[in-house]
Amino acid sequence: MATDYILSLRDVAVGYGRLVVLPDVNLRLAQGAFIGLLGANGSGKSTLIKTIAGIIPPLSGQIQFQSGNHKTPILGYVPQRESLDASFLLSAFEVALMGVCGRVGPGRMIPAAEREHVKQCLHQAECDDFAHQRFSELSGGQRQRVLIARALAAHPQFLLLDEPTAGIDAAATQSIMELLRKIREQQGITILMVNHDLPMVRRYVEEVIWLRNGTIVQGPASELLSREKIEELLEISWL
Repeated sequence: MATDYILSLRDVAVGYGRLVVLPDVNLRLAQGAFIGLLGANGSGKSTLIKTIAGIIPPLSGQIQFQSGNHKTPILGYVPQRESLDASFLLSAFEVALMGVCGRVGPGRMIPAAEREHVKQCLHQAECDDFAHQRFSELSGGQRQRVLIARALAAHPQFLLLDEPTAGIDAAATQSIMELLRKIREQQGITILMVNHDLPMVRRYVEEVIWLRNGTIVQGPASELLSREKIEELLEISWL
């Protein structure tokens, strides 16, 4: 059976201005897969995921999305944990509501149906108990759940997460990973996730993309997260 791909990158260079971080990216991501994006600090993980998300433009090459209806799939993006000071007055619900703004349009009143959808996304992300608390007062794990709910509010087919479990405790990490697993299984969403926790990644992802010295190694998690392969990669270039 032929594999359906949601994303192809061909001869893509990513970076900022004249700074090339990854000079020649060639990838294909399978529809509905859970994929881990791994690499040392400074290897280009965040730059690559921001390029795929459309936040920064590619320096060259072709990025092609595909979906079942031949339209560009809707992307949901969860950034690295946002740092907001105490003056940030929005509630968790209001932060999640931002996820529908691209569909509703800027400056327009958000319909009741969309607000109800956001409530359902918060419920799915298990944010009911703190949905009306100030976002800036939430714990790191709670904030990440709200940001996931915000991404889900866009009805995404492809979810991009940049270190969603960084800086939070083990229990919150486990809970967020289980949430992502359920989202993937129940909705068939393709997930690309940056994460440094190799034991945790090994438990959940099917495929791995390693970034190493400007090059890419892609393959099944069963192969690239084996003890022998990790030791090989570490011996070559990893701390």
